[in-house]
Amino acid sequence: MHVELITAPECPHADDARSMIADCLAQLDLTAQVIETVGPYPSPTVLVDGEDVMGRPAGRDANACRLDLPTRERVMDAMRASLAGPLSDDG
Repeated sequence: MHVELITAPECPHADDARSMIADCLAQLDLTAQVIETVGPYPSPTVLVDGEDVMGRPAGRDANACRLDLPTRERVMDAMRASLAGPLSDDG
């Protein structure tokens, strides 16, 4: 599982997002390195296996707070989906 936290510089929600990710990993009894990137991004953005947990493409064209902050439920769902692996065509 690849987990990434993307934030804009001085994002006021970065610490909460970081804690939420750690809590979700602990709740699922997972150890995964969380890669943190700071730059001109919608912030905070949480990616699990390269996918934005909020269902938006991970854009790198903004330096602003997100209005649709990642939620614990979305992070947990994305982590569970990653654990389940890709769906096969034959069921």
